[in-house]
Amino acid sequence: MSASRLTLALDGGDVSLPEAGRIAVFGPRIGTDLSSLPKERVRVLTGNKPDYDYFAGLGYDCDVLPNGRFSASVICLPRAKPLARALVAEAVAVTDGTVIVDGLKTDGIESILKDLRKRVEVSPPLSKAHGKLFMFQAQPVFDDWVATSTQIEGGFITLPGVFSADGIDEGSRLLAEHLPDKLGKQVADLGGGWGYLSARILERDGVEAVHLVEADHAALECARQNVSDARVQLHWADATVWQPEEKLDAVVMNPPFHTGRAADPALGRAFIAAAAAMLKPSGQLWLVANRHLPYERTLEPLFKVTDEVAGDRRFKILQAQRPSRQKR
Repeated sequence: MSASRLTLALDGGDVSLPEAGRIAVFGPRIGTDLSSLPKERVRVLTGNKPDYDYFAGLGYDCDVLPNGRFSASVICLPRAKPLARALVAEAVAVTDGTVIVDGLKTDGIESILKDLRKRVEVSPPLSKAHGKLFMFQAQPVFDDWVATSTQIEGGFITLPGVFSADGIDEGSRLLAEHLPDKLGKQVADLGGGWGYLSARILERDGVEAVHLVEADHAALECARQNVSDARVQLHWADATVWQPEEKLDAVVMNPPFHTGRAADPALGRAFIAAAAAMLKPSGQLWLVANRHLPYERTLEPLFKVTDEVAGDRRFKILQAQRPSRQKR
């Protein structure tokens, strides 16, 4: 959300807040400026662990899900339209007054505005910095926008907005097909999402524990249903800073390389560095990446052995063994 849009809208009277009562802010991202809101009344609601930690570190009250009623809500529009609709429905359900929606054109604010105008009376939008901001009064007309789970191939459960919600990611499928029969006793699935790779890791001989590390709380709740094996330990955490209690035999991952809409290969590089630090001296890393991503340059100084073991036009499967540099 752009601070200039919200501040300009509040200062100019384009939108207004009630004088009392709590204000829910749904889905703000790291760097979002909420300073134009009364901090003592704000409750940040996000299931993204890095975002949660960021706002908690700034002194905001934070939660994953709404708790109680709010006099107003602000929705920081996500890119995924099903998730955007679900946030609108969630905000309306817990708000007694104004709902403010703010987002970039590239994230679909025009589409949501068009859909909302068919259901409620919407204030004239404020256009600023390649986005729009507008408000409406909460009304019970969004039951069909409430997030509902979907069962996909293999019987896996997903929710709107989680990675690969409509089906098994082809990169993850390719990686799973090339994992060795033995990975060791202690394995981590970094950025494990709704649990596909963890489920496939559990098929390997000798696995005693799988640490599924995922920053998206909704995806982790799906994983709770999809991989109910007692050997699985779920961690709501940023995989780039999470640390196991003991060094691991193997790490498996399909690291993300986007931050919001923008490509951010540095995120994948941070996953690789984290994996190297959590492995035993004899440990191994298995990852899938889009072919154009130059992760080999990241792997080579961190592991004594690296190799591309499989791939196709879109993806490559990289294996790295024996971490040579322990960062932590």
